[in-house]
Amino acid sequence: MAQVQRIAIMGDEAVALAVKQAKVDLVAAYPITPQTIIVERLSEYVADGELDAAFIQAESEHSALSICVGAALAGARVFTSTCSQGLALMHEIVYAASSMRIPMVMTIVNRSLNAPLNIHCEHGDVMPERDSGWVHLFAANVQEAYDLTFIAFKLSEREDVMLPVSVNLDAFILSHSIESLIPISDEDAARFLPPREYKLALDFDNPITHGTMALPDTYMEFKMQLKEAVERAKSVYPEIVEEYARISGRKYWYFNSYMADDADAVVMVLGSTYGTLKTAARELREKGLKVGVIGLTMFRPFPEEQLVDALKGVRAVVVMDRAYGYGGLGGQLYTDVVGALYRNGIRIPAKNVVFGLGGRDFKLDEAEAILKMAAKGARDGGFDTHVQWWGVRA
Repeated sequence: MAQVQRIAIMGDEAVALAVKQAKVDLVAAYPITPQTIIVERLSEYVADGELDAAFIQAESEHSALSICVGAALAGARVFTSTCSQGLALMHEIVYAASSMRIPMVMTIVNRSLNAPLNIHCEHGDVMPERDSGWVHLFAANVQEAYDLTFIAFKLSEREDVMLPVSVNLDAFILSHSIESLIPISDEDAARFLPPREYKLALDFDNPITHGTMALPDTYMEFKMQLKEAVERAKSVYPEIVEEYARISGRKYWYFNSYMADDADAVVMVLGSTYGTLKTAARELREKGLKVGVIGLTMFRPFPEEQLVDALKGVRAVVVMDRAYGYGGLGGQLYTDVVGALYRNGIRIPAKNVVFGLGGRDFKLDEAEAILKMAAKGARDGGFDTHVQWWGVRA
């Protein structure tokens, strides 16, 4: 593990640095706030000769992802990034990429969808893609956004996985915030991510078919293969993060956990809010309240067994969603957690808190209030409502 210096860097720039060190062959770009800085920095790396890659500014996000599909089939290591309406425009190709088993990495800087127009943080943009067959990872801070980018490339390109991976980070809260970062060296990056080798690359002398039509007698078999690949991604993830830990000294798991081992009540969340809840939980522990926090890193494939094991001794759980399934039973993370608990025979009270839509601020005193609410649910054996929209003005 080579010695490197700690630096101060914003989240978008940290991702761009990781992509440069990953030595991608192609970047397909289309600007949309607040991810634009990522591809701007990558364009500068290419223009300055620091990154030997093709940089293609596409005519739309749909085209950007399509370019990545074609380049990946030719054997290239590819990258793109987007958010919000850009991701929605990619929707068709998102499903094509996973079903065609295209290794690639895409950063999603999670932002609200129209209408009304809002450019701030929300997880509703990635939720329509949650069941697409992509692996979806969530960063809790800038360091994780950087590290998970390397892990994403390694996982995506495994021959027994061969799937696209998204790395999600909260709009502005992480994308435009400057935090401390300890990068890995270029030499360690090269050892962790050697040049991509693709045995099924397009070859005019030895033609093969990709993305063929499948009629009812074969279509389900393709989808079963996709299901099995996604499940393998979950099983090989610990091996990849162990290898990265040997390089970086930082070990990741399916989720971050803080004081959840002996907690009476746990609050679960995706993204940067984990840090706020962690600080609040530490202060409440000092006051004698046995609360803990879990922040998911891997959202898809959903780490059911690991989460159930973490929650089996808990007496109540509050699941926080920065998105909502309109017309459904609550936020998407909440319905996943409740389903996992139910089918594993765990009958503990569970409540959904929908918060922070459109970037609405979530403060430390609010985190304390939600942790106290979780503790009260554990003490009382239940909650007064299943779903609560937090902080909505009357």
